[in-house]
Amino acid sequence: MTGSDDARKFYAKLMAAHARSADPRIEEVFASVPREAFLGPGPWTVFAGDGGFKTPTADPSYIYQNVLVVLDADKGINNGEPVLHAMWIGKVEPKPGEAVTHIGAGTGYYTALLARLVEPGGSVTAFEIEADLAAQAKVNLAAYGNVEVVPGDAVAGPLPPSDIIYVNAGVIAPPATWLRALKPGGRLIFPWRPAERIGLAVLVTRMQAGFVCQPFMGSWFIPCVGASLAGPEAKVPTRERALRTRSIWLSEDKAPDRTATAVFGEVWFSSRAIRGDGRR
Repeated sequence: MTGSDDARKFYAKLMAAHARSADPRIEEVFASVPREAFLGPGPWTVFAGDGGFKTPTADPSYIYQNVLVVLDADKGINNGEPVLHAMWIGKVEPKPGEAVTHIGAGTGYYTALLARLVEPGGSVTAFEIEADLAAQAKVNLAAYGNVEVVPGDAVAGPLPPSDIIYVNAGVIAPPATWLRALKPGGRLIFPWRPAERIGLAVLVTRMQAGFVCQPFMGSWFIPCVGASLAGPEAKVPTRERALRTRSIWLSEDKAPDRTATAVFGEVWFSSRAIRGDGRR
């Protein structure tokens, strides 16, 4: 066993601990999927503080830490922070047989983890709008038979029916098409960026009575093309109001009311809680 193998196994234990999940497969997938296979040849540029610097060598041990690895410096695109993704994966709880839509797949590292977690029988449809990254993701994920990489815009059209929608680009609100794509019991996890100084990770679950919404941690991602700018008619929340959000509604189903914490066109956010048994 090499030093990088040891580093990956220890990294996997740390990620599983951060996930706070009883699912032992989370440690297994972090241990089995080589991060370096999705980053191009080393040395790699990692981002910390206000700038980036190169790893001393191409030894993969250097990227089995909680570091952002630069994929496209000019566009500010990174292979995201592993601890954050471990926490998100623990929160969204991928299960064998589920259908996942991954929006903002980059070069495919976290896509690969999701693909392993929904085996057997599950699948991942991975959208990446940057053509060069999508092309690299196709190469990187060629061995994953349950993954389809879609080089294109996940905002412009409908998504496939999904048990999980895993979003890695900041949005002012999830497009109505994303909410409609969720199967009953489906989960949408995304970075909510309703205003310049507000960045929250949000878990949405489709229940019989509506969409339960749970902001659960701070989160900052690059903007999602086509879903990151508010129109003049929008009701933009303060951070306090954003944190009080407990449900999301489609305006076509229910008009915004006095409980609205934010309103963005077809979608609005509410402080009204929805119970899992269908009562409000």
